[in-house]
Amino acid sequence: MFTTYHKTPLGIAKIIGNENGIQSVSVLDEDVISKELLQLETPKCLQDCTTQIKEYFTGERNNFDLKLNPKGTDFQKRVWVELLNIPYNKTRTYLEQSKALGDVKAIRAVASANGKNPIWIIIPCHRVIGSDGSLTGYAGGIWRKKWLLAHENPVKQQSLF
Repeated sequence: MFTTYHKTPLGIAKIIGNENGIQSVSVLDEDVISKELLQLETPKCLQDCTTQIKEYFTGERNNFDLKLNPKGTDFQKRVWVELLNIPYNKTRTYLEQSKALGDVKAIRAVASANGKNPIWIIIPCHRVIGSDGSLTGYAGGIWRKKWLLAHENPVKQQSLF
């Protein structure tokens, strides 16, 4: 496994993976990473990931095209695959995610699996919201979830004339 760090507007992305795919992308606060780690050369197998994350944050990319290899249970992996079906700048509720997986009663298990998503942004768990529209449950912090949703769906200034 290889690890690299990439600065983003929301903190430092810690990316772990190898030739078999990206295993983990997590976000860390900047004060927990030394500048030396940020200056290390990115391993070749992680370069596409860092490039695509940069493009996402600059608004040049709204879909990721990476080989993913997250570690989890079979159920968690099913939930994470379903998250990939939520289009850019759209949201779904936990109930809608449960229905898409074929079991409306699994809403708590789906929410739990969302919370264990190991691949930040790329598997877009930030696009799942509460049935009342609230921004609930986000491991990276609700402020990051709010930022990501606003980034994907910016409010356009309407013309007065």
